Amino acid sequence: MRPDEAARATTDRSAWCPPRLRAAGPAGAQALRSADERLTMLVREIDLGVPSAVESRLEGLLAERVKEAHDAHETFGRDIADRVARFALGGGRRIRPQFLWWGMRAAGLPTFDEVVAALRLGSALELIQTCALIHDDVMDGSPSRRGHPAVHVDLAAQYDARSGAAATHFGESAAVLAGDLALAWADDELAALDLPAARAASVRAVWAQMRMEMVAGQYLDVQGEVTRNRSVARSLRAAYLKTALYTVERPLQLGTLITGVREAVARALCAGGRNIGLAFQLRNDLVDVLGYPQDGINPVGADVRSGKPTYLIALAQARAEADGDHRALAVLRNNVGRPDLDDSGLDEVRQVIVRSGASELVLDKIGRLHAQSIRHLAAVDIDPVAADRLQRLMGAAAGKHAPDIPREPARRRGPVPTGADEVASS
Repeated sequence: MRPDEAARATTDRSAWCPPRLRAAGPAGAQALRSADERLTMLVREIDLGVPSAVESRLEGLLAERVKEAHDAHETFGRDIADRVARFALGGGRRIRPQFLWWGMRAAGLPTFDEVVAALRLGSALELIQTCALIHDDVMDGSPSRRGHPAVHVDLAAQYDARSGAAATHFGESAAVLAGDLALAWADDELAALDLPAARAASVRAVWAQMRMEMVAGQYLDVQGEVTRNRSVARSLRAAYLKTALYTVERPLQLGTLITGVREAVARALCAGGRNIGLAFQLRNDLVDVLGYPQDGINPVGADVRSGKPTYLIALAQARAEADGDHRALAVLRNNVGRPDLDDSGLDEVRQVIVRSGASELVLDKIGRLHAQSIRHLAAVDIDPVAADRLQRLMGAAAGKHAPDIPREPARRRGPVPTGADEVASS
């Protein structure tokens, strides 16, 4: 049975029977007449392909929501709802639902209702991520996403011939509404959870906290761009809010709440998630400046051109200040935050980052954070399958299986300014 078939099966408990056994006839179906055996097979199949199971759940959910939008108004359905659905189903690694699923599986075999809750929440996480990315592209003025025009660009192009210059404003306004719709659909999934009252209340509380943290981290980004506040401690805090919590720790925590995992286990998983979530963001910052296009699609240097106050750039600036390197400071001042920055200017920024030792320091920090996350995971007794998958996910998030970021010798003259360097290590 494919994971997408397993996901569809969760919508009808009484009718579910693995297709392989249906094909084998009555004797095969009789062999799994026990509800526990059927549940075990369902869970094992989803284990093999969590992203596919969540996508299948999303497909069914979005088909219903898009139909409702078209019923409300055909133009709204075509322009906004259809685009939200295409965006949500059109790519992404489904990282957050995977951490959620394996946080739930840490307790062992879940119940049928817990499986359904995990797939619902996984779909909700993908929809809130859809909202975040659509809005992020508007805020950054990004022309593309995943190799296609960004939603606001696509909408503007649709009406450009009729509206002229006003099309840009229209596209951005409509994209904000598209993101809002994705967020509303995410909250609808949360509201539909069927869990015991105490667990449902805990899930809702963490969900609300996660939404606020994500927005806070995004605000620190855009506010840092306009104020040019590149404090090391502040940049690390923004990464902690917008990624360490939102991408890893909170999804893991939501998974543990679905099944009521023991408090000590939940604390250890969250601590490990906090570390690896920060490592994930720091790795992305490095890749944006020094590495290869993420997903082979998004352009290198987007953070530099937007002036995003990343930990990497903040650390390079702090190192240059400590060294009294006025030339390096001038390069950062004149090039970071320039949307029209050419490849030559980007290369100057790269050289400053490497010479300052910032890239080496960040790579070292990623390694420490990964090691700390694995120690937290090893400190508790959880389902062995979940432990293995979480270890793999944490390694992937830290870039252990990705192409190497170039390492070059760095001149380190002054002390290493790190600010709140270990904010996520507890």
